[in-house]
Amino acid sequence: MNELIRQLAQAEASAHGRGGVRAEFGPLVAAYHGPDLALNSAWHDGHATPTEADLSAFEAFSAQHAAPITLHVLSPFVNAALPLLTARGYVLSYTLHAYTRDLRDLPSTPALEVTAETDPATWAALSGQGFGPGSEPIMRVVAGLPGTQRFTAHVDGQHAGTAALNVQGNVAALFGTSTRPQWRGRGVQTALLAARLHAARGQGAALASVFATPGSDSERNIRRAGFQLSALRLTFTRPG
Repeated sequence: MNELIRQLAQAEASAHGRGGVRAEFGPLVAAYHGPDLALNSAWHDGHATPTEADLSAFEAFSAQHAAPITLHVLSPFVNAALPLLTARGYVLSYTLHAYTRDLRDLPSTPALEVTAETDPATWAALSGQGFGPGSEPIMRVVAGLPGTQRFTAHVDGQHAGTAALNVQGNVAALFGTSTRPQWRGRGVQTALLAARLHAARGQGAALASVFATPGSDSERNIRRAGFQLSALRLTFTRPG
């Protein structure tokens, strides 16, 4: 299982700096995308324990860009890093569930129409309507990142929800899923999950991953699509 999680950590770290200012500090891959964006953070790639020098360099990078010090670590690698993180004042901010599934025996193709969205601005605007007020700026960044594949689901001819996919090697990351409020409960997320799984397999991926807020409706949809809980994504911050 740890090898699978290491593969996931490496894929997420490799994708982390797409389109932004990227820097590597040992096993940490840091990225800056612009003021006040949650994408400004570092990912642990799963291949070594960060040293004090690695963390100092990452903290300096964050300070250079006036960004909060935020670090994502998958749970199998936390114990080794925790003493140093604690000593340097990092605290656990929040946790997401990390799900994976192989790309055999996929769910049937979606009953709803799902299409590729070629215009990043259109996708970001629709996505912002699903995620809620204040979310469109970050979704514009997500929409324009190199390698982001954008999808839109339709109900009764209307744009109902959006989602994204990025394939790194044989790992497909599913993210950016939202449903416009008036179309919730109509199978939009289920359709977007199935469409992206089929697209990922068609591009040669063998493993799909997705992160979910514990106990959310999205998590229940992910489980129904055949994903298994594989790890936690722990986000640490160092207060200024």
